[in-house]
Amino acid sequence: MKIVVLAGGISTERDVSLSSGAGIYQALKEQGHRVILLDVFLGLPDIQGPPEELFDREFDWAASVRGVAEEAPDLEQIKAQRPNFRSLLGPNVLELCRLCDMVFLGLHGANGEDGRLQALFDLMGIRYTGTGHTSSALCMDKNITKQMFRGFGIPTPPSITVKKGTPYEVPETIGFPCMVKTCCGGSSVGVYRAEDESGLKQALTEAFSYEDEVLIERCIPGREFSIAVVEGKALPIIEIAPISGFYDYKNKYQAGSTVETCPANLPQKTAARMQKHAEDACAVLGVEGYARVDFMLDDRSGEDYALEVNTLPGMTPTSLMPQEAAALGMSYAELCEWILHVSLKKYQTGGNIP
Repeated sequence: MKIVVLAGGISTERDVSLSSGAGIYQALKEQGHRVILLDVFLGLPDIQGPPEELFDREFDWAASVRGVAEEAPDLEQIKAQRPNFRSLLGPNVLELCRLCDMVFLGLHGANGEDGRLQALFDLMGIRYTGTGHTSSALCMDKNITKQMFRGFGIPTPPSITVKKGTPYEVPETIGFPCMVKTCCGGSSVGVYRAEDESGLKQALTEAFSYEDEVLIERCIPGREFSIAVVEGKALPIIEIAPISGFYDYKNKYQAGSTVETCPANLPQKTAARMQKHAEDACAVLGVEGYARVDFMLDDRSGEDYALEVNTLPGMTPTSLMPQEAAALGMSYAELCEWILHVSLKKYQTGGNIP
């Protein structure tokens, strides 16, 4: 197949996306596909010859991709490479996507995981991996996601939404310590733990530097888990245990910062309940194909709480979904091939193959 792997962009998860994209690109090349890796924002300004010939060029499209740094990237430096840009799609990105058989989305965060790109591709008849534009948009906004969870009986921590510049009051159902999260962030960028009112004010100041709407959420004391769901069925559960602090940006992507165990050591009844909640979470949000649901398990009550749904889970060397697939005996390359196969079904069953 001719495949364009889209990565990068100008979200706070840019570096994570590039790392995911490089891994996907290499894996698909090994599987015999004709693959191009593109930065969705920077694009490919200078194409020599017919664009379709790029799929057969002997060139390492991932050669310039580095690992994920400890800090989120400086997006202003990236934007400066396309001064006065109007489109979030870089030069020739759309043209190359139209020429391929499938776009493999290695994007994370805004302008890639929020449904806008998916909607454009739907309008233009471009096939892509992952769920559609509606479910992407619903899952991107943690406030909407949590409202859907509550409406369908999926347990989630109590929370309130606070808008920048408006008064707020933390209810007793949340209390301290609490978590502050940007509604549409990812990779734990814009996520803070507040121990008291003073810490909360500082956390809100930091979070509002990313977005104008944030969540204040009850902090669940206990263990953290993640569960990938493919075609409505949960994969083995993975437990995430940071060596220090919580599962923040650094602990997610720096090797050796977190102990990850898959399958997680859980009583069978608890594991089955969490997997059912993960499947239900994807179902109520209309997820097609695959996604990953994050959970906390309360040490005191034994109850599990769904936190969010990631519609384009990370595919970096330290990411969780590849580890869950490995627990099933599936290699990274086989996982990428599985995602392709699952995503193609959406077009075959709907009769919408361009």
